Amino acid sequence: MVKKVFTRQIILLSLISFFTDVASEMLYPIIPIYLKSVGFSVLFIGILEGIAESIASLSKGYFGNLSDKIGKRLPFVRWGYTLSSIAKPMMGLFPYPITIFFARTLDRFGKGIRTSARDALLSDESTPENKGKVFGFHRAADTAGAVVGPIITLLILNTISIGYRYLFILSAIPGVFVILLCFVLKEKKRELQKSPEKSNFFVFITYLKKSPANYRLVVIPLLIFALINSSDFFLLLKVKEYGYSDSKVILFYILFNFSYALFSFPSGRIADKIGLKKVITFGLLIFSLVYLLINVSGSFAWLIFVFLLYGLFSSSTEGMIKALITNIVPSSETATALGTYNSLSSIGVLLSSSIAGLLWNFFGSTVALGFSGLVSFIIFFYFAFLLKLKEK
Repeated sequence: MVKKVFTRQIILLSLISFFTDVASEMLYPIIPIYLKSVGFSVLFIGILEGIAESIASLSKGYFGNLSDKIGKRLPFVRWGYTLSSIAKPMMGLFPYPITIFFARTLDRFGKGIRTSARDALLSDESTPENKGKVFGFHRAADTAGAVVGPIITLLILNTISIGYRYLFILSAIPGVFVILLCFVLKEKKRELQKSPEKSNFFVFITYLKKSPANYRLVVIPLLIFALINSSDFFLLLKVKEYGYSDSKVILFYILFNFSYALFSFPSGRIADKIGLKKVITFGLLIFSLVYLLINVSGSFAWLIFVFLLYGLFSSSTEGMIKALITNIVPSSETATALGTYNSLSSIGVLLSSSIAGLLWNFFGSTVALGFSGLVSFIIFFYFAFLLKLKEK
């Protein structure tokens, strides 16, 4: 039974995501410090991250649609992961602002190229009856890398006197595994998308207008949710506001990823039994609780509970939403539908961080986080009581 559900392709894609996240999350806690050390001001760090993430966000829709049109997934998966794997060590090998700007942008561009095609390939390798397990398993492997990466960084920094740039160079080690595994992947022949329209960089806007009704009923409320689903950075800032050290803040981040990885596969199994929509709805309720409860207390035990809950939210939504999308659109449009959601939700998350920052600045952290909790409860109510959806 396990072999039928988890094909060779699914296991390889999950391993690729694991090693990619090991490399990425090794660097995540130190990127701002490293950038400042090579001459970036806080303003230019913000500009760099904004440009890099915007390129990744916009390109997900375009490359997803292109994947459907040419009927292939692997070129996008291979090139996307390869570019990102090369870009990370470049930031350490060439520690100059212009080369770092190029490398960081290349890294995010690689993510934009691969994401929608990879998720569509996962869908191609599964059936409607086991989508939850497949996407849950993939998210578990991906997020396990997000646990291992920061732990490696903490261990290295606490045991060896080493410059931050060498951590970027060391990220080439998991990157080599990623590139090798990418070229072991294979794909089946699939149906081409029959459309007279040419691909363009903003295809996600036109697709949203002409997409199936069920798709819009699911995606539009989730895009509203994206506008209040700000960066995890704000939850970590709240922890810092309570007076915890930088090491403790990183440990809470690791705890969140551990919980995320732990619950991802069980969430997928449950979703296959009771329905993806129900699990997503539960996840939205958990998000609302997290953003309200983190304001209640700053005690260590309470924050452990909150971050464990936050991992449960991510495991109940991230992969499950993608699985649900693949079940409500034609197979010839899978990557386009995923790319549209990925692009628009990524843009929403970028905007949400600005909204959260403004609320935090003018009204304080309690209002900023509480606002997200209250709005997400409205989205939960819609999914729980208003959305009527027949899944495959």
